[in-house]
Amino acid sequence: MKKLSILIVTACFFMFTAPASAQTQNHVFTGAEATLSNYKALYVLNNGDEKKISGILRNIKNAMADPRLKGKLEIELVAFGDGVKLFEKSGPFEERLTDLLTKGVILAQCENTLIQRKIEKSSLFSFISYVPSANGEIIIRHSQGWAILNL
Repeated sequence: MKKLSILIVTACFFMFTAPASAQTQNHVFTGAEATLSNYKALYVLNNGDEKKISGILRNIKNAMADPRLKGKLEIELVAFGDGVKLFEKSGPFEERLTDLLTKGVILAQCENTLIQRKIEKSSLFSFISYVPSANGEIIIRHSQGWAILNL
């Protein structure tokens, strides 16, 4: 009986002290390690709110500035629906878009949106690209292993 009591006390000691000692070892989490040679991300914009648009542009810049992803990241930004506001010449985003473009970001507009809303390509920036449908682009990129970010 005495051996059983000692065994129970010992087991309880380890049960209650092991988690505490693990917490005091000061392990610092620094995020995931980028072990692949290439990462691909598709940012999806279906919102015309300037705050949302600014947020997605900021998120793209933040990803590009992540030291773990330097030289390893390919990004595409596809806009559809109300997201077409991003590429309108009358909007405030030209400078930020040209900056992303010079850094290799693919800027793509859904042609279905233009057809459905009767928007002329001439009203959009000349430096953007076009895809037949944003949904098709999302499906294809997902199948190719791209991270899909719909923020």
